[in-house]
Amino acid sequence: MRRKGRGGRKRTALHGVARLAFATLLCPAPARADEVFITAQGADALEIIDVATMKPLARLPIGGKPAGIAVSRDGARAFVTSPEGKFLTVVDAEARKIERRIAVAGGPLGVAAAADGRRVYVADLYGRRLVEIDPEKGETRSVGVGAMASGVAVTPDGGTILVADRDDNAVSVIDAASFTRVATIPVGRHPFGVTIDAEGARAYTANVESDDMSVIDIAARKVVATAKTGSRPYTVALAGGRIFTANQHGDSLSVFDAATLAPLETVKVGEYPEGIDASRDGRTVYVANWFSNELLAIDAKTLKVVGRAETGDGPRAFGAFVAAGR
Repeated sequence: MRRKGRGGRKRTALHGVARLAFATLLCPAPARADEVFITAQGADALEIIDVATMKPLARLPIGGKPAGIAVSRDGARAFVTSPEGKFLTVVDAEARKIERRIAVAGGPLGVAAAADGRRVYVADLYGRRLVEIDPEKGETRSVGVGAMASGVAVTPDGGTILVADRDDNAVSVIDAASFTRVATIPVGRHPFGVTIDAEGARAYTANVESDDMSVIDIAARKVVATAKTGSRPYTVALAGGRIFTANQHGDSLSVFDAATLAPLETVKVGEYPEGIDASRDGRTVYVANWFSNELLAIDAKTLKVVGRAETGDGPRAFGAFVAAGR
């Protein structure tokens, strides 16, 4: 928003100021579009893209072959794992600059942030553990999980954390308050990505070797359904009453009705899709194609590609990478 006598001029000027102030109150600042934070593993970078224009806004040097990504719910921070560098990078998402790096031994891969952003959870691929990190103080603690811990997700209320234990064909359930493992749920073969719905009622795992998706009732701590996907599903996104899996070897997305699990469509995308996430309004799904170095925007209703952006080498974007516009 980003005259007749002396007294008359004064009154008119004051009236104009009052009108301007009132107009300013009525007109909010222009809304900022969603942004996506893409880990480009081969480029050792984090790329920030404006999805309204599909144009790059910034590229931050991360190092250590970044893979995992979690953007806090308020969009203020992004957290990036570097498996080869053995560290977590904390990014000021609004200023688009690196705040700090926190050492994480082993192979930090999957990452998720609590809703308030005060705790970050990192899966150690090699150490059979989940690490809790205070991003302000850098303090950590860990809890044991299964073999080759991969994807991580947190319920909206922050009370429960799920970890995909790839080589154990299971999901570990962690109570966030006590930071203890309270259950292990068998799923399909080699679960990699895990996603929780907005209600915190159900979770979905992409099972790489069994080419299917497991649907978990979180409260009951059991699998309640299984759906066949394309070849080598790695991650899951939820949008517009639909479920999407990114199938690496199929170069595709499998689409299901969220209520019935009925298969709806197979959407061809780029080469080796891995990271997949949805806009907060549920209208758009974004998929990072690891081998073809691109980000696609797909309309969740029509299933048509509505945008494309080139990325740096090796975009994995493994995790929640969409920052909602403000």
